Amino acid sequence: METLRLVLLFLHVLGFAALLGGLVVQARDADKTVNAAMRDGIGTAFVTGLLLVGVLEAGDTAVDHAKIAVKFAVALALLVLVMANTRKPTIPQGLWAGLLLLTVANIAVAVFWSPVHAA
Repeated sequence: METLRLVLLFLHVLGFAALLGGLVVQARDADKTVNAAMRDGIGTAFVTGLLLVGVLEAGDTAVDHAKIAVKFAVALALLVLVMANTRKPTIPQGLWAGLLLLTVANIAVAVFWSPVHAA
């Protein structure tokens, strides 16, 4: 079970890396678009995140449901926004910035929202 958790976590991180990379590569471009890296990255991150929670719930690992709820909500918003704009030739600068902000926020929640350990 631990090996499956690690593989899913690895794929989850790669998904968010692809999404972030797909966003950052357009930073200097005047016309922003939803590219394949963004689409495939958020799809991979979302699905592997769901599977990862399932594996954690099935095992005897403590799950922070509040953290999972926040990450799920942000990832779902990212998924909807990316998929809704996939076929558009360009997206507004504000949407691109919002996608970047949501992506970084989701990564920050994953890194900085640690479980509280009793002393």
